[in-house]
Amino acid sequence: MKKASYLATLLSTVFLFLAACDKESIVGADGLPASAQTYITQHFPDHEILQVVKERDDLKTTFDVYLSGGYNLDFDKKGKILGIEGTSELPDSVVPEKILTYVRTNYPDYFILDWELDDRGQDVKLSNGMELQFDKSGNFLRID
Repeated sequence: MKKASYLATLLSTVFLFLAACDKESIVGADGLPASAQTYITQHFPDHEILQVVKERDDLKTTFDVYLSGGYNLDFDKKGKILGIEGTSELPDSVVPEKILTYVRTNYPDYFILDWELDDRGQDVKLSNGMELQFDKSGNFLRID
């Protein structure tokens, strides 16, 4: 009986700890890492930062940045860009050159709305709704 009670206490403590780690908070633009601020200034100079949400989830910190013009940028805790979503065409400067060339060559009537980088590779969403997957080097893999 003591083992069951101990296990239940341990599991509830772990659950509470993990639940406490999942937090969101609104921070000012100055709460962003310097490299994220530089990225925004360089690639979105005509867009204003509307809101910055700092998220802590499973001991990982990310920043969601909402810009005027309908753009949402995701950065890691060091300010590395992880993804960009837009309601209109993404600036060419934010899409890796190899991916941009592939899309322009194979889908000349469409443009990139979203770009995402993760551990497996890169994904883009086109204006026609099609989603394309690329490896980390920007080589086309498949249509998703």
